[in-house]
Amino acid sequence: MTDAPSLSVRHKRLIGILLLILVLGGIWYLLSRTPPSAPAFQRGAWNQATPVHVVPAARGSLDVQIKAIGTVTPLHSVVVRSRVDGELLRVHFNEGSEVEQGALLAEIDPAPYRARLAQAEGQAQQIQAQLDNARADLELYEGLWEQDSIARQQLTSQRALVEELQGSLKANTAQVEDARLQLSWTRIVAPIAGRLGLRRIDPGNQVSSGDTEGLVTITQMRPIAVEFSVPEPDVPALRRAMAADGELAVQALDRDGRNLLASGRLQTLDSQIDLGTGTLRAKAVFANEDTALFPNQFVNVSLKLQTLSSVITIPSDAVQFGSRGTYVYLVNPEENRAYSRVITLGASADGRVAVVEGLDEGDLVVLEGLDRLRDGREVVISERDGE
Repeated sequence: MTDAPSLSVRHKRLIGILLLILVLGGIWYLLSRTPPSAPAFQRGAWNQATPVHVVPAARGSLDVQIKAIGTVTPLHSVVVRSRVDGELLRVHFNEGSEVEQGALLAEIDPAPYRARLAQAEGQAQQIQAQLDNARADLELYEGLWEQDSIARQQLTSQRALVEELQGSLKANTAQVEDARLQLSWTRIVAPIAGRLGLRRIDPGNQVSSGDTEGLVTITQMRPIAVEFSVPEPDVPALRRAMAADGELAVQALDRDGRNLLASGRLQTLDSQIDLGTGTLRAKAVFANEDTALFPNQFVNVSLKLQTLSSVITIPSDAVQFGSRGTYVYLVNPEENRAYSRVITLGASADGRVAVVEGLDEGDLVVLEGLDRLRDGREVVISERDGE
């Protein structure tokens, strides 16, 4: 008695499933027979026209450039150290100021060195007097020798004495020059022109020629250099440009790459490529008259290699890469459909790339909406392209 109701429920479920399958099959059949010209709401989303943003391929000039991150580096930087030991008496500079080469920076107590110089000069005078007396005796002995009045040994000894005193005078003269040089070093002067750093020692302290920190650092500001690295693939083009032009223009921009800080010239390239980074070091020099570039500052470097004239260019973002190579999507305005076209690229700069083959001036290249395109896909051109 309990089996009949259970069997009836199973039959109802089976009938419901069959009806659901029939309904879904009918919907699929109707959709598959919807003609292409039917309204968009009757077609699947994959068949709808794709909105795209297009730009025309333009003919013009293109500056071929190398861009890199550089570091401002002074051509000369000197740590001013004392060359003699003693008490630092006076400091004659202001921190952060500009100095000329030879300007007096500091003084060390000269008294001990004046005493040494006086002592050396006194010894030199003493030896000079002895030498003058020995020369006079030698002249006398030579006259007596000619008269056969003295022995030859006495004449020979006197000549040796004169030569000995001459050697002593020469050595003592060198001591006098050394003492005078030591005394001159008590006045510390700027070895180069540039900007002074922070003072590292105050007057009254004892200084030594062995101090590693020194008194102050002088950094040359004008001119100044910027060092940067060039990727290995760009090195051949850079060397060709240097051989053709000699001096290549270089621009230094701020961290954002928007504001021009200074313009200069490429000075030299390193002698070898760094195996670790695969780059070649390069150095550019800037006059830096306004001191816009500061040592150890990071800047964006733009190095112009050449200017290509009358070339067809498109935005770099429009270029696609696939198994066929590089290609772009073009829009046929008469059909409002997009078609792919293989192209050959040239140099690129500032977000644009030169097209060597595959495009004509004025061709409408798809820039946005690329991810939903395929050959022959219907498109709707964005209204902003007509602005």
